[in-house]
Amino acid sequence: MTTQLKIDFVSDVSCPWCVVGLRSLEQALQRIGDAVTADIHFQPFELNPQMPAEGQDIAEHIAQKYGSTPEQLARNQEGIRARGAELGFSFNMEKRGRIYNTFDAHRLLHWAELEGHQSALKNALFTAYFTDGRNPSDREVLVDIAASAGLDPARAREVLESDRYAAEVRERQQFYAQHGIRAVPSVIINGQYLIQGGQPVEMFEQALRKIAAETQQQSGT
Repeated sequence: MTTQLKIDFVSDVSCPWCVVGLRSLEQALQRIGDAVTADIHFQPFELNPQMPAEGQDIAEHIAQKYGSTPEQLARNQEGIRARGAELGFSFNMEKRGRIYNTFDAHRLLHWAELEGHQSALKNALFTAYFTDGRNPSDREVLVDIAASAGLDPARAREVLESDRYAAEVRERQQFYAQHGIRAVPSVIINGQYLIQGGQPVEMFEQALRKIAAETQQQSGT
């Protein structure tokens, strides 16, 4: 019997561990196969909501925010690159020189959910930033990424040039903040189970199987 799971994936498009977490989740779902049907919704979280439009040099930003040295940054980046490679994702760290504001990207993702293309856009945004080194705060770049994800570029531009979905994105961000989400990725399943961080595929698989079994028990099936 197939178990339906609602998954809220709270994340930011500039978060490398969110890429790792999403790829692990997707591969875990593939392993489980028909036993689980996942309804995934990508929810907004801004790591740097005050970031100006021009962004900030990544080494400078990491040093200011976390106190990391260049050597620590290099080690962390290599660890992320290796995890990505294991999951079939290419982190080109030499192309990712700056941190950018991601609010417009979250507005576009909200619209993409309504259009049924949210997952495609989320993955396209990750690839654009972490693999290709593109600027996810540049509206022309976002229009191009939206088109590559199967969305109408003219309508994407209309969304970006207005303040459409700004209130909705802020409301969702506030909701998760009020419910204790302070770090991403945060994966919330059926509104009651929480998995945090870029966990391995095996951990996601084990958790999903357990949750699916508990869900069936609760429904009496």
